[in-house]
Amino acid sequence: MEGPRAVRIPKPPRTGSTGSSQGLPRPSVAAPALHRPNGAGSRRSIRITLVFLLGLALLFLGFVLYDRSAPGGRTPLVENLLLLFAGVAAVIGALGAGVALSPAPRWVELTPDRLVVCGRWGQRTVWPPAEQLTVRVVRHYPAGGLGRDAVESVVVSTTGRRARTYLVEEGLFAPPHPPEP
Repeated sequence: MEGPRAVRIPKPPRTGSTGSSQGLPRPSVAAPALHRPNGAGSRRSIRITLVFLLGLALLFLGFVLYDRSAPGGRTPLVENLLLLFAGVAAVIGALGAGVALSPAPRWVELTPDRLVVCGRWGQRTVWPPAEQLTVRVVRHYPAGGLGRDAVESVVVSTTGRRARTYLVEEGLFAPPHPPEP
């Protein structure tokens, strides 16, 4: 039995990017997408998460030390439910970290016909163009201990869709300015 035979697939004839001389329309050239990373919003959400987890760890450590120093604190860990308490603390830590990180998208991509927001966990939300959106600043966080840049909590909405809240750096959802001549 012979091996697989090579098959040649013909390619369509190439036409120039400017169209042919026979009067064919020129293909439309899409405007380049403006990719804006959300560095300040991501840094602030990560730092908030770390502060939350540190506070939770210190609280847990305090409870463990109190349990160990209380009368009867020398009993096995299973008998006094300290392991169950540790499990509950781990679940609260994971859920709290998810809540703290979720509002800060990774990046925003602006094109003339849509706006794409890539969330913290990779999900993409497609919105109409920035000019058609209602972006309302709910809270402004100045630069400080949790971030060197100012950050805003904004609500993005449009007619017929559920509003979303994002933690972003200033001006992330602003429509792109056309280049000046």
